[in-house]
Amino acid sequence: MNINDLLVQVIEPSRVQRHIIIDSLRQLGIHDIEDFESAEPALARMHAVKPDIVMSSMHLPDMTGTDLVTRMRQEPELADITFLLVSTETHYRYLEPIRQAGAIAILPKPFNSNDLMRALQSTMHYISDRQQEEEEDDLFDDMRVLLVDDSALSRKFVRQVLKAAGIENIVEAGDGAEALRYLAEQSFDLVISDYNMPNIDGLELVDHIRNHSSQPTVPVMMITSEQNSSRLAAIQSAGVSALCSKPLSYDMVKQLVQQLVADRDL
Repeated sequence: MNINDLLVQVIEPSRVQRHIIIDSLRQLGIHDIEDFESAEPALARMHAVKPDIVMSSMHLPDMTGTDLVTRMRQEPELADITFLLVSTETHYRYLEPIRQAGAIAILPKPFNSNDLMRALQSTMHYISDRQQEEEEDDLFDDMRVLLVDDSALSRKFVRQVLKAAGIENIVEAGDGAEALRYLAEQSFDLVISDYNMPNIDGLELVDHIRNHSSQPTVPVMMITSEQNSSRLAAIQSAGVSALCSKPLSYDMVKQLVQQLVADRDL
């Protein structure tokens, strides 16, 4: 897939901002663009013609970007469409649900063309890998992954990313406590965990894996939207193998998984 093969849907109530986004896409070689002022007509269009990526503002006339991506993730025929937020919004209350639902990027207004290009390239790789009938790497054939996150939407998105990369054997846990039960019963080649979870959070989970489990050397990738530097330092010092920030880049996740698996003697 080439960048000019992408069908992009732009949802932006401001005519000026809509033109800026469309012009930026055209400058990168994308000409198959549909634009909308509000979400409901865009959702109806998605059911008729499925876009490769939806670029949306946060504050729309009929709903928020959070409402939009949540609706998309809950409808099976729209659930795997990549979502990119373009917004001046910085409030945690609005951005965290977007991260959890699986946005491929969050771009500020005004955004950098290089950041937009990276997000679009990651989308192309995700779509191309997902459409391939055969797995790219035999290394993933028998790989067992434990995916831990209290957000069902987030787990669904990460599962889609892993499956696109060629990983099929995935066990899901809703929090650290459930993950520990699985770890006591089964062996895994990789643990991918959220940081903020009820009962046992990601930090406590890593500590237990490294110091009290029968699999102390299993690679652990921590996924988090945490911005506090002291908390991030605590996560890194706890023994995580890789730290990945939300929103998740498909290219970054795939690269980290390949690196972690290659570094381990399976």
